[in-house]
Amino acid sequence: MEKTKILIAYGTRYGATTSTAEEISKVLQGEGFEVRVVNLKEEKVKDISKFELVIIGSGMKMEMWTSKAKAFLNKFSGELKKKKVAIFVSSGARALMEYKGEHDEIIRITKKYLEDKASKYDLNPISMTMFGGIWDYNQIGKIYRKFLNAERENFIPAGIKETEPGVYDSRNWDEIRKWAKELAQMI
Repeated sequence: MEKTKILIAYGTRYGATTSTAEEISKVLQGEGFEVRVVNLKEEKVKDISKFELVIIGSGMKMEMWTSKAKAFLNKFSGELKKKKVAIFVSSGARALMEYKGEHDEIIRITKKYLEDKASKYDLNPISMTMFGGIWDYNQIGKIYRKFLNAERENFIPAGIKETEPGVYDSRNWDEIRKWAKELAQMI
């Protein structure tokens, strides 16, 4: 019997979405699915017809999706309307907002990052979620660094770990794995 095929296509800025996509893939493969993971910055997707589920991921910065993930949605919007679709975004800000109790802001950005994006492309995803992300002080510009420095004192209490010098990771791996297992059950 042929395995159900899943495509995970994503755009990333600092690498959080890459390792998140790889972890989702690992879980789905463990559940018996055939998974192809594509970093849209490095590879173009020519055809999505053979995939039963398409998962689209994007890193977020200043409330914007990556250009490659948006281009993928534009290119395949017609076909995606007829497929099972799931969407995830990586945002370092989520952990800070949770820590600071900014629940209205989480609702606002969830709507903007996920619901509005799905609606713009007339998609009806089986699941959408926002995971934590990475802030890489070695790569971010001065203006964004200044914004983040104002929040830096909250990183540790919010559970944001410095994983290497200047790189702060706010992802919850158990949450990522749980979402992937839930997706497997929906297919």
